[in-house]
Amino acid sequence: MGDRDFERQIQGWHLTTAEIMYRMPDFRSVLQTFVWQDYDLAPKFPRLIKFLDYWSHNLDGPLASVRVAHAGIVGPVELRHVGSEWRLH
Repeated sequence: MGDRDFERQIQGWHLTTAEIMYRMPDFRSVLQTFVWQDYDLAPKFPRLIKFLDYWSHNLDGPLASVRVAHAGIVGPVELRHVGSEWRLH
């Protein structure tokens, strides 16, 4: 399983997280949150779009909003100075 995920990252897949806000089927004024996470291809996000399409056609809770974040795990390391130094002893 780990090797397959690594191969996907080399091919351009990124870990994608979506915060999905949806309305409760029986109480439309109440919002609920669902977090979806998988490897996907930015910027079109075909797996996320497929999931949201399934949701809208098969589940009763209508979508209110979707926030998406993605990050490539394989890549150059970024180091930066944050402006403070702490010394112990």
